Amino acid sequence: MGVQRGRPLMPGYGIDEGEDGLLEWDMVLGRLRDSHNYWLVTVRPDGRPHAMPVWGVWLDGAMWWSSSVRSRKIRNLRANPACTMTTEDGRSPVILDGAAEIVTDGAAIRAFLEATNLKYDAGLDIGFLEPSVNATVRVAPREIFALEEARFVQSPTKFTLDGRANPTTKPGG
Repeated sequence: MGVQRGRPLMPGYGIDEGEDGLLEWDMVLGRLRDSHNYWLVTVRPDGRPHAMPVWGVWLDGAMWWSSSVRSRKIRNLRANPACTMTTEDGRSPVILDGAAEIVTDGAAIRAFLEATNLKYDAGLDIGFLEPSVNATVRVAPREIFALEEARFVQSPTKFTLDGRANPTTKPGG
């Protein structure tokens, strides 16, 4: 199955039907890779949303980021792993819904650290991601929504991932 591409349900917005104008998966992946900051939305224990900006990298078919284990976002995710991440560009947004997983595997943490240092020219060392101090988080996408403001009625596209998908491949792959 893999990644399925189609129209999101947006009643009342005059969105075109059919596949003309749907965004290409490679372009959406490019936006996920290239965004400098991401908005992360988690759910507080009382049900209220909690939004915070984070640095992130697209790695092995998921969004990765890190935060103090004592932060509100990590405490929220330990209680409820459902979250949303968005790119920083509101005119060409990519919105990813998924479930967060706190990663403790040393090799995976090192790969994330290398990707972060490369993207942000950060110079972080492995001690920064000591799991008892800073959590490394992987958010596997379930759905990804994207659009282009300049082509608002033609471009809204929803990508649905079936759990077995390799989201680095094209829809249907």
